[in-house]
Amino acid sequence: MRQWLGSVVFTVYLFVSVAIYSIVVIASAPFPHRVTYRLCVYWVDSALFLLRKLCRLDHVVEGLENLPEQNTVVLVKHSSAWEALAQFKLFPTQTWVMKRELLLAPLLGWVIMLLKPIAIDRGSGRIAVQKVIDEGQKRLAEGFWIVIFPEGTRVPPGESRRYGLSGALLASAAGRPVVPVAHNAGVFWPRRSWLKRPGTIQVAVGPAIPTVGREPRDVMAEVRGWIEGRIAEMDSPPAA
Repeated sequence: MRQWLGSVVFTVYLFVSVAIYSIVVIASAPFPHRVTYRLCVYWVDSALFLLRKLCRLDHVVEGLENLPEQNTVVLVKHSSAWEALAQFKLFPTQTWVMKRELLLAPLLGWVIMLLKPIAIDRGSGRIAVQKVIDEGQKRLAEGFWIVIFPEGTRVPPGESRRYGLSGALLASAAGRPVVPVAHNAGVFWPRRSWLKRPGTIQVAVGPAIPTVGREPRDVMAEVRGWIEGRIAEMDSPPAA
């Protein structure tokens, strides 16, 4: 009962605070990007704090030393809403490849737009991939890290979908490596579930994988092998 109550209160906070913080962030639009970004980080801090206090759900990260000194492309498993929040704290100033429909959300879509995402039509095939390459290189040149969910959508724990090539193509065009990231957040915060299970989410940042001069399919096969293999080692029943 306690877990359900905490989860419901936390979820209500997310919905209410998104509206409030969105108005504040939108008001920061005339200021430098770093101001807008910092306000978003403050909101994420509040959400992760309440997640620990109300839902008894924390996280640990290993492998941060694997992040290169130069900004690059990070490929993250997508199995929960948790990583969409936590990535603000896991990596330096970043932007993301995402479906353009998210920009249509009232208030939240306007906030996302201020954060300079690479918004694509996932049904446009090569056009979408080329947009990731073109706009991604501009964002990298501006100093952003680029976070991509290579499967393109949330995938339940224990399942896997085809890994797209756009991350490897972007990194190769920019002369950068890709960094794979695995986690088991979906075990604790399932998709479309109000209940957040107690425990500790494990996050693992893998070694940077070179892309220049390599076939993108080979790069993504290596990325997929590392992420899915690492997750298989993590997945276990959540702590009581």
